[in-house]
Amino acid sequence: MAQTAVMGAGSWGTAFAMVLADAGNDVRLWGRRPELCETINAKHENSDYLPGIALPKEITATHDPAEAMAGAEIVVLAVPSQQLRDNLVSWSEHVPADAVIVSLMKGVELGTHKRMSEVIAEITGAGPERIAVVSGPNLAREIANREPAASVVACEDQGVAERLQKLCHTASFRPYSMTDVVGCELAGTAKNIIGLAVGVCVGLGYGDNTKASVITRGLAETARLGAAIGADPVTFMGLAGMGDLVATCSSPLSRNRTFGEKLGQGMSVEEVMGQTSQVAEGVKSCVSVSELAKLHGVEMPIVEHVAALIAGEMSPDELVSRLISRQAKPETV
Repeated sequence: MAQTAVMGAGSWGTAFAMVLADAGNDVRLWGRRPELCETINAKHENSDYLPGIALPKEITATHDPAEAMAGAEIVVLAVPSQQLRDNLVSWSEHVPADAVIVSLMKGVELGTHKRMSEVIAEITGAGPERIAVVSGPNLAREIANREPAASVVACEDQGVAERLQKLCHTASFRPYSMTDVVGCELAGTAKNIIGLAVGVCVGLGYGDNTKASVITRGLAETARLGAAIGADPVTFMGLAGMGDLVATCSSPLSRNRTFGEKLGQGMSVEEVMGQTSQVAEGVKSCVSVSELAKLHGVEMPIVEHVAALIAGEMSPDELVSRLISRQAKPETV
């Protein structure tokens, strides 16, 4: 058992807090809004993000980051990726010096092109043995419903990964350990962008052949960039890669797939954003990943086309037609 802090009371942060509590840990859940924290403590339910699901008694919520992280052995970060830097700057003095910092976030920072673990290291000064990532096919509501699921816990220190693996292993949540932090983070980021593209295809009325083609070629793009930045190619065949990609692209519970579907149906980016309180990470990460790929000389046409669509430079119909009309080449290129 460990004292844990989960910084972020959105759907995934709350669901992972439930996993930690189910595994026997004490959990303090930090929320941005005091009224949400009060509701969680009074009703044992996050009615804003996971309505109807009872939270374990081991979870207590607080709006005070110092209170949330006091004495924590594990600090879990579950805020939108583009807000991580600002949050960490204000939180860093409260992070215990020996705590392991776990990222649930899936994004690449705009402007710096840094992965979340790199931002964490920069702001907190933590070494790679104190920074871990959890990634996989983990749709929050299904996890919160305790439906069977598997995931990956990655840390450059295998011993730390194995410790975290034990701390979040429950009757319904099975974590695997690995050391490829780079691959896990890239796979988790890119799958949101591919999910947007698949959603566009669904919104346009295309069927399973189209979806399967985008998923497969999207995975190939991701693996190419992964090879360029030092990821283990095997990671993209596993839970953090193919597993997360399939879940994101297939499920109506996926924010990115749903966002893309609405774009395909003719809504604007602004209209879709106005309909939801939750963040579709791929909307912003498509820009940073596209730029990262160009910096490494890697071709990622699906990512580039999604970025153009989000920027208003391309219509949903053009996104699909331009991908199909690209020059034919061997599949392994």
